[in-house]
Amino acid sequence: MALESLADLFVDELKDLYSAEKQLVKALPKMAKAASSAKLRKGFEDHLRQTEGHVERLESIFEQLGVKPRGPKCEAMEGLIEEGKRVMSEDAEPAVMDAALVAAAQRVEHYEIAGYGTVRSFARMLGNDKAERLLQKTLDEESQTNEKLTKLAESEINAAAMQGA
Repeated sequence: MALESLADLFVDELKDLYSAEKQLVKALPKMAKAASSAKLRKGFEDHLRQTEGHVERLESIFEQLGVKPRGPKCEAMEGLIEEGKRVMSEDAEPAVMDAALVAAAQRVEHYEIAGYGTVRSFARMLGNDKAERLLQKTLDEESQTNEKLTKLAESEINAAAMQGA
């Protein structure tokens, strides 16, 4: 696809996010299984349901635009997930593994926050109010997930990991 306009770039970036979210839907159950903290496990399970909603929102935008959502695989998300898999394969104390899972999850959240902020701004510039609202809702949810991960890490996970220090 030639990128000849902001509208073309908007669609290209949406396809990248769609690929990222689809990859995350497959990765989150593995992260939940690897977590020893019940709160962290529940957080991953909750985020899985939320991520499925993000996929649906993106599909709604593609439908509105009359565009198929398929595009190249999001290599950035693939890399972030591979890093998470590497961490999960380590021989780590359960509390330390939980801290590593939070770190991996926050990298993913920051990537998504950057992506959704960008496409939301593109939608605004293109006058696509419906897409802008849907993308803002997802951006808000990604930001809230990041905040929840930070609070969980600071209140419990990192302190538990310190016990082994």
